[in-house]
Amino acid sequence: MANVTASLVKELREKTGAGMLDCKKALEANDASIEASIDWLREKGISKAAKKADRIAAEGLAAIKINGNKAAIVEVNSETDFVAKNAEFTSMVDTILDAVLASDVMSAEEALKLNTNDGTVEDLIVAKTATIGEKLSLRRVSVVTKNNNEAFGEYIHMGGKIAVLIKVSGASEEVAKDVAMHAAAMRPAYVSKEEVPESEVAKEREILKEQAMNEGKPAEIALKMVEGRLRKFYEEVCLNEQAFVKDSDIKVGKYVANNGGEIKAMVRYEVGEGMQKREENFAEEVAKQRKGN
Repeated sequence: MANVTASLVKELREKTGAGMLDCKKALEANDASIEASIDWLREKGISKAAKKADRIAAEGLAAIKINGNKAAIVEVNSETDFVAKNAEFTSMVDTILDAVLASDVMSAEEALKLNTNDGTVEDLIVAKTATIGEKLSLRRVSVVTKNNNEAFGEYIHMGGKIAVLIKVSGASEEVAKDVAMHAAAMRPAYVSKEEVPESEVAKEREILKEQAMNEGKPAEIALKMVEGRLRKFYEEVCLNEQAFVKDSDIKVGKYVANNGGEIKAMVRYEVGEGMQKREENFAEEVAKQRKGN
């Protein structure tokens, strides 16, 4: 029997989406052959995901669940928006949310190992990939906790295309929800200026300096212009610095402060953000099907 190494198991898992244990069994049963193991998994009904491993799953759902002083937010991806609205898919997302909410995981990788009534989260996703017929994946998870003096605000936009979870101290749930709605619309990347990485600020400052110099400004004037434009940068990326959508005369941070509070945390998931979107090519798809692929 050929030696089944961890790297072989990893490779087969990446190609098929099957669980580690199933991949190990497949390799042991097929003399460590990747191709034969893929066929073996498909024959067992464990992985119809083999042919879908290279597809782009950039649709899906972002969802939130809150239980007392604990909240969970996840992004689960599918290939098409149609599947994202499927009851079987939404039920799977709810099961994943329950598992994450009952844990303290810090990443999607950790969440895949959590147990459900249908095996691990990873097992559940593989099984649903086979039955639904599309590549499915868990992309992001976050768990946020609060104390009794803090409040959560949640907002789901466009049926789960965007999900925002906000935590505030000293203010009400209604205020937190207002902020969540604002964040959904205005796409802040950070809560405050202090959260912006210094490397990002330095890069932006250098770009703004070059812009000012290219406008023919003297160096000392260019530096003053950079600082003014940097404030605009913060107003674009920082939640506290943005003009509040319900009252553009005040900033979001000031709105919360006026209501006795402070924004303590924000998690904003927009489905597929930063991912390459799938481009449909009907002729190519038909050609593949005629070839048996």
